[in-house]
Amino acid sequence: MATRSAAPVGRANRPGAHESFLRHRRFRWLKIGLVLALLALAGFLFIPAAPGPYGGTWFGYTLGTIGALIIAWLALLGIRKRAMTRGRWSLKAWTSAHVWLGLALIVIATLHTGLRLGLNLATLAWTLMMLVILSGVYGISVYAALPASLSRGEGEQTQPEMVEGLRAIDRQLGDAAQPLPGTEAERVREAMAQSPFAAGLRRRLSGHAPDCATLAALAGLEGSQADPAALARVRSLLGRRRALLEKMRRQMQLRALLEVWLYVHIPLTVALIAALAAHIVSVFYYG
Repeated sequence: MATRSAAPVGRANRPGAHESFLRHRRFRWLKIGLVLALLALAGFLFIPAAPGPYGGTWFGYTLGTIGALIIAWLALLGIRKRAMTRGRWSLKAWTSAHVWLGLALIVIATLHTGLRLGLNLATLAWTLMMLVILSGVYGISVYAALPASLSRGEGEQTQPEMVEGLRAIDRQLGDAAQPLPGTEAERVREAMAQSPFAAGLRRRLSGHAPDCATLAALAGLEGSQADPAALARVRSLLGRRRALLEKMRRQMQLRALLEVWLYVHIPLTVALIAALAAHIVSVFYYG
């Protein structure tokens, strides 16, 4: 009896292998966020309140309580990242909830104000919340770009894999450069000695290295009178080194963008929690 050959096991056959945190469980948290936002909007439009829906009514208190609980829960993502679990409350699920419920807060918190903003703690908390959400949207775009960049023509190499590849090239370069004249061999050694991680934040954000010693070594080999075979070998290795460095710089650029985002997003979140706590205290203790 003929047997069917087994289908190759690859990432395409693994459930959720390519599913981003935004699409988690077929947009489960997007749907939950939409339901909450629509319920808030329906209540704002159809629940009678005099002189209108705002934070001081029972409906306003309800929206305010829901919004405050969501903010407090979403702020725990940083702690959640330190716990490795799977399933319903995996990090992917938590991050998906963080994004979509955070966006739902735009509707919930804005309706909590009754569209009445002024110079008070409530407006300060609302403004900080909007800034946190906007910075979060920026973070989402960078997070989404990072895996896309890694998988676009780069063999999905991780940073450790790239570093190991660079070391392998350098080992070959050390042997290949020995037949070169002293000056040219020294340029190759300078290229090998230059660390791709020595650049500061500004350089990493730019993604460029105008003082790249590998490029300088390649330029220095132009017109060389060295042995053609040795010269071709060194040029080939330097070209591979240059290409790998460019990939590493692109990855470091995206990671630097994430660093800048965290420098803004986390302090804003702390300020939001402080303003929200002050707002709640002022409402319940000072009327």
